[in-house]
Amino acid sequence: MAAAPSTEKDLIPVTILTGFLGAGKTTLLNRILTEQHGERIAVIENEFGETGVDNEILVEDREEQIVEMNNGCLCCTVRGDLVRILGDLGKKRRRGELRFDRVVIETTGLANPGPVAQTFFMDEGIHGEYLLDAVITVVDAKHGQRALDEHDEARAQVGFADRILLSKTDLVAEEEVADLMGRLRDMNPRAHQKKVHFGETDIREILDIRGFNLNAALEIDPAFLEDTHHHHDDDVKSFVWKDARPLHMEKIETFLSLMVQNYGEDLLRYKGVLNIQGEPRRMIFQGVHMLMGGTPGKPWGPGEARESVMVFIGRRIPRRLFEEGLAYCVA
Repeated sequence: MAAAPSTEKDLIPVTILTGFLGAGKTTLLNRILTEQHGERIAVIENEFGETGVDNEILVEDREEQIVEMNNGCLCCTVRGDLVRILGDLGKKRRRGELRFDRVVIETTGLANPGPVAQTFFMDEGIHGEYLLDAVITVVDAKHGQRALDEHDEARAQVGFADRILLSKTDLVAEEEVADLMGRLRDMNPRAHQKKVHFGETDIREILDIRGFNLNAALEIDPAFLEDTHHHHDDDVKSFVWKDARPLHMEKIETFLSLMVQNYGEDLLRYKGVLNIQGEPRRMIFQGVHMLMGGTPGKPWGPGEARESVMVFIGRRIPRRLFEEGLAYCVA
């Protein structure tokens, strides 16, 4: 058995492509496959029913490897299938039977991408060979509000996103698009939003964005803090906590562990840059549900304003409890 790659650059990057039914995921995937980026892409599709139809829609006569998972919703019961398929792809690649540079997983429109993302943290074999790059969520501007109103999965897809691509914006009025973008920003201020027309977008905004890299910058849409009126009572919400005062390392570790233990199932994504007392470097942490990790980041610069910034995205998060607990962790 081959030894696990030792550095991040040796790992195979994986992009999870999600979005509600009819949002335009396959159109975007087609765009990725036909772009002249010079890379071979293995595609794992999750289809409802016994036979998938997307192979008929996707481009033909190319070197991409398309693998279908016909097990219905990609969830905990199917995670084993995903591990098996990724393992098989890795073996064939090492033996020279398949050549590919990255993997794109397209989930069914009714899937919560959380369990898929967790696979890359929970299975050692997968963790040693693949790098989860990002979750890309496509939102249909024409039907997006209704999907968010009526379906938990649609809200979870937004909560997990590192990038949100808005399709079909040409079919609705500008004020409707603005209202939807405001709602999405309330739900997930760390996901960059962009309008796309028939999946046309710069490939660099979809691939290699390192949304799950602990050392990647914590990006929060600045407009999130300016918008004071909320139009929708979504169960998926987010909040940002900032404090310039240094934090006590043991207290913050204990508090975050306790919060994850109690509210992990409802926490979709959370990430932060921490200013720890006596530490010359920033501490970076992030998590998915109950899986949390941390690592030292780059040193604080001379004269640089040190500040802790955290974003929490999830369902029914007791914001006041979090804020009071975080304030208690100040050194």
